[in-house]
Amino acid sequence: MKKEELLELARLLRYYSLTSTTEAGSGHPTTCLSAADLMAVFMGKYYHYDFKKPDKNSNDRLIFSKGHAAPLLYAMYTAAGAIDEKELMTLRKHESRLAGHPVPDLLPWVDVATGSLGQGLSVGVGMALAGKYLDEEQHRVFVLMGDSEVAEGSVWEAAASAAHYKLDNMVGILDVNRLGQSQETMYGHDVKVYEKRFKAFGWQTVVIDGHNLEEIDAVFEAAMQNTGKPFVIIAKTLKGKGVSSVENLDNKHGKPLSKDELKEALAELGEVDKKIKVDTKHTIDRAKITHDRKLPKAVEGEKKEYPVGETFATRAVYGPTLARLGHKDKDIVAIDGETKNSTYAEKFMLEHPDRFFEMYIAEQNMLGVALGLSKRGKTVFASSFAAFLTRGYDQIRMAAASSGNFSIVGSHAGVSIGEDGASQMGLEDLAMMRAVHGSAVVYPSDAISTDKLIPEMIHYDGLAYMRTSRPATEVLYDDGEKFPLGGSKVLRKSNEDQVCIMACGVTLHEALKAYEALSKQGILVRVVDVYSIKPIDINGLHAAVRASQNKVVTVEDHWWDGGLGDAVLNVFAGDATVTVEKMAVVNLPTVGTGAEMMREAEIDAEAIVQRIQEIVSH
Repeated sequence: MKKEELLELARLLRYYSLTSTTEAGSGHPTTCLSAADLMAVFMGKYYHYDFKKPDKNSNDRLIFSKGHAAPLLYAMYTAAGAIDEKELMTLRKHESRLAGHPVPDLLPWVDVATGSLGQGLSVGVGMALAGKYLDEEQHRVFVLMGDSEVAEGSVWEAAASAAHYKLDNMVGILDVNRLGQSQETMYGHDVKVYEKRFKAFGWQTVVIDGHNLEEIDAVFEAAMQNTGKPFVIIAKTLKGKGVSSVENLDNKHGKPLSKDELKEALAELGEVDKKIKVDTKHTIDRAKITHDRKLPKAVEGEKKEYPVGETFATRAVYGPTLARLGHKDKDIVAIDGETKNSTYAEKFMLEHPDRFFEMYIAEQNMLGVALGLSKRGKTVFASSFAAFLTRGYDQIRMAAASSGNFSIVGSHAGVSIGEDGASQMGLEDLAMMRAVHGSAVVYPSDAISTDKLIPEMIHYDGLAYMRTSRPATEVLYDDGEKFPLGGSKVLRKSNEDQVCIMACGVTLHEALKAYEALSKQGILVRVVDVYSIKPIDINGLHAAVRASQNKVVTVEDHWWDGGLGDAVLNVFAGDATVTVEKMAVVNLPTVGTGAEMMREAEIDAEAIVQRIQEIVSH
């Protein structure tokens, strides 16, 4: 498109952003106006995208990290002919596809939800990693950011990662419009600060006037060339640009124009050409994306066997199993938070170095990258200590909102890790992951169940979480056993059971010890391995409880709130005939061996025996 056509396109994008938000009675028009010129040039000349084939691998990816600028994104869809003006005017209305912030479930051209600021760049890193190192077809990733959101640390985690992996197929577009939601941003219009920071992180940087179409055009052309570095366009803009009643004024964020104000604004904007339809299937002269990653030679791993009765830490099974599966499934990709010799993700790295990416100690970025990779069709496993995953919970929450489909493995969970102390004891993870929409949560107790559950996670449509343990535990199952999601296993039973003990992970082994001690006292109990905490085996647990005098004791190496016990309580909610008693960690742990910590928390075999004795004596 020529300059005059780009001017008309920018005018049209502003028109649609203003009219749709006024019709909605809510939204963020001023942040759309500041980026309209940038997006007009990008869309008119540089965006390679087939709206009829959104999953096409050669399509560029555009992430509106400043998700509240959704009306501008929808205006672009209208200008491309993907939606019509009638639908555009349904913005923010019930049952509309056009939510206040973009959602992929509603629109096929949206890859991820971006209602929580500061996450788009990490997702872009994941997509760019796929494009540069894993995919045969070439595409570029563009991330539109606001200056407010770069106060988030996750942005700089992503910036470091992009530079480390030399993602020159990635372009950041920073809209420095000076004004945040409630006041001026930290650095206002001092664009040199942003330039110095991105440059310090290893990015190619160019500062421009974000309303000068010639400068915008020139910088996008430069961004199409490869420099061995990610490229960021730092654009000085005015919030509300083009409408004098709101332009560069504070306290206008998130406030659509009234109908009278809109009438004045449109008169100021001038006549628009609604016949504009932009063809984004551009043939652009771009530098070829090169694969320049130096990798060590792959090392063939030995076949692992897990005989019944021997002991293995479940964390030590994760890596070898994933590595074995990786030989058959070339889409499996593993990332880790620089804990790979403890999570055992290093086993996958050694056998498949081309499909392993180290994310270092930056869990928020790691989880955003996982989402980005998964959105490019990769089967992703992200691993770190369970305790450290909590800092990335917003990324996990937003991944669920984005219909993310990847797996997370949290190791070193619970007081059973022992001497490292309370700060390392992931005790919140089951509650955290159970609360995520559409998630699956599993907690294997031995090597075989760990090995069998990893393929189940791969086939699960959504976010899947596995908790692995540090202590070595006895193998309980033979290799032919199956572990479907939503299942459970009855390990001990009789026709005269008085109580049903439900446990998983390390406490299942304590429950089995308690069973032996109680049997010698003539107290018969049923022991159930609830390896699948979500989805949970509703029918199986009901059957087990009916055969155990309707009495349940749950035992878990997790805080009292939100874990296995609460999952079981939900199964029997409203059933007054069933009593459920929880055994879980209540007090802040001190320090000691794993066995000492479980005794202190009163979740070991001795404590289980005492609780069962109290129950049957009443």
